[in-house]
Amino acid sequence: MTYLSVFLAGLGSVLLLTPLAMRLSRRLGIEAVPGGRRTHQGRIPKLGGAALMGAYATAVITAAILFPPSTADDALRLRGVLLGTAVIFIGGLIDDRYELSARWQLLFQLASAAIAMGHTVFIELFTNPLAATAVWTNTPLRFLFHLDGNLIWVWRPLALLITLFWIVGMINAINMLDGLDGLATGVGSIAALLFAWHSYRLGQTAVAAYPLALAGVLIGFLFFNFAPAKIFLGAAGASLLGYNLAVYSILSPAKLSTALLVMSVPILDVAWQIISRLRRGQHPFQGDRGHLHFRLSDRGLPTRCIVLGYYFTAVIFGLIAILIPSGSLKLGLLLGWGTAVLLFLSYQTRH
Repeated sequence: MTYLSVFLAGLGSVLLLTPLAMRLSRRLGIEAVPGGRRTHQGRIPKLGGAALMGAYATAVITAAILFPPSTADDALRLRGVLLGTAVIFIGGLIDDRYELSARWQLLFQLASAAIAMGHTVFIELFTNPLAATAVWTNTPLRFLFHLDGNLIWVWRPLALLITLFWIVGMINAINMLDGLDGLATGVGSIAALLFAWHSYRLGQTAVAAYPLALAGVLIGFLFFNFAPAKIFLGAAGASLLGYNLAVYSILSPAKLSTALLVMSVPILDVAWQIISRLRRGQHPFQGDRGHLHFRLSDRGLPTRCIVLGYYFTAVIFGLIAILIPSGSLKLGLLLGWGTAVLLFLSYQTRH
């Protein structure tokens, strides 16, 4: 019942706050107009992030009351997640209003990542996916990694660098994924639910409540955001979502593989587009319609079909990540699926 209370706190709050955010967005003139990457009809409010932030704060407070952190370290990490969320939300809100340059957007992303790392949220430990310990002990990798049974400890400076890349990369992946109605919100909902379930299965009963709070907010928002959308996430909502998915995937070493498989298509699509833009001499974060979901839409596929296809892929590979215990098998599946996605992206680019 307590988990249900957390979920409903997020769901109920966002259902109440989203209509208010829509009115405020129209009153302030913060609306998305057709053009550029967007081909929607009419002016759509884009202050969805404000509704998400209010509802998420309500759900997190509920979770903190019902599932208080059991240790000082857990409390420190939770504070870092919330402070980083506030910073990235403020940056996104300013971007929604004034359309910040890529440099300023990156500054807010780096600041939020630094806050998380300053509160000991970083990728320092993960499960060894390889049975052969010689890979880590008899090569130059031994200076960067320390093998402890079935766990691998990462050299702290390298851990901080990997974490910075992961958080900033996830924020941008969600921002770029947010191109079709309900796409980023729905995939984020699935990822948050899987993180909560996985945390619970690992015995992290308190940690599980927080991604569940996020899932409740996103599912409630999806009522307004699914095609045809009545309101968009905006930069504030997409950045808040990307940041929280990144940090929640770090709070347990086994959830990184879940995040990589659930978000495999968006992550690889973003990487492919960044490389393609750099080869063309463009800014790597300059928005265009080169992403896979846009290409499929431009080929005439209905938005709902594309979005549901992404949902299906996220669910299937998320379940694989959680239910298959073998790390080497998950690594093999990730490499095989990643190769298939890259080949498909290559085909879409050439045709």
